Amino acid sequence: MTDDKQKRKEEKRQKHKEKVQQRKKEATIVRRIVLIVFLVLLIVIAVAGFSAYRYVMAAIEPEENEESEEVQISVPIGSTTDSIAELLEQEGVIESDMIFRYYVRFQNEAGFQAGEYLLRPDMHFDEIIEELKTGTVQEEYETIFTIPEGLWIEEIAVRVADETNLEEESFLETVRDEDYLEDLIEQYDMLTEEILEEDIREPLEGYLFPARYDFIETELTNEQVIEAMLDRMNSVLQSANTFESEDTIHEALTKASIIEGEAQGDDEREKISGVIDNRLSINMILQMDPTVGYAHGERFSRTLNEHLELDSPYNTYQISGLPAGPINNPGEASIRAASNPEDHSYLFFYHSPEGDVYFSETNAEHQNIVDQYQ
Repeated sequence: MTDDKQKRKEEKRQKHKEKVQQRKKEATIVRRIVLIVFLVLLIVIAVAGFSAYRYVMAAIEPEENEESEEVQISVPIGSTTDSIAELLEQEGVIESDMIFRYYVRFQNEAGFQAGEYLLRPDMHFDEIIEELKTGTVQEEYETIFTIPEGLWIEEIAVRVADETNLEEESFLETVRDEDYLEDLIEQYDMLTEEILEEDIREPLEGYLFPARYDFIETELTNEQVIEAMLDRMNSVLQSANTFESEDTIHEALTKASIIEGEAQGDDEREKISGVIDNRLSINMILQMDPTVGYAHGERFSRTLNEHLELDSPYNTYQISGLPAGPINNPGEASIRAASNPEDHSYLFFYHSPEGDVYFSETNAEHQNIVDQYQ
């Protein structure tokens, strides 16, 4: 009996020993597999990194090519680094606008000038950057005018007529011409059939970018001025990444125009944008005073209760959601704020007579603030 027990013990020891050896063997195999996988991944990463490095370097410093032809580039006044990079890629001067933008920022470059340039695809980024700083504008500007932020199209027409050879009525006829508008929709991705909907008062309201405009001609056409403004707006929308926003361009510019009408300083634009989004998210009517003035076609120094009753697709005291379209032509700061609302819980804000702005989460808080100034 003792021998049997001893024998069984020996068998158990042997089995345990075999299990231990088997586990060691398996562990060795696992370690080898892990090592092989790690080495493969390391090689893949190294190859990918080297390939990426070569791609970036080839973009920054392309090989000289005797067959490389010069490309004429026209950089408009007011162009941003992003819009210049996109222009260079579109014209085939560079391979990647993204790499060019990051290179410019990494090198801390600035001071690009408007003008006409002759550039080649085999130029080093540094050469292109130096060229773009020269500002080789070949002709003097003969017509210069500035459109302030927040004007209505009717007011822009007056400003254009005052500063150019164009006439107010003629400008308005062109900006409202349906055939011309259809052509513009084909030409600009930012324009859609939304601008031709029945409730829209001015199809291009919100799309004519406010800025300084310079022309070498003394005799301009309505189309020339309108398209210069649309070009600038398109450039700003791209720079502000508005095309990547969840909103349509029409919605984004409508929000931006409300922000432009409400804000008294850049520091409050994103916060006002947040109030608009917060109200929209809970189906709360916007009740924004600038929309009332636009609905009436009159700029009120003070919005009265009697003004709020007007039934209009632009009066946000009477409708839910956004108005039918933009209520003015907003500037870049408001456009950026529309796409980048501040994350907060405010639903109300009030501008005091002294120019201070107060934000509130509840109507009770809001009314307490209003009562202090009335």
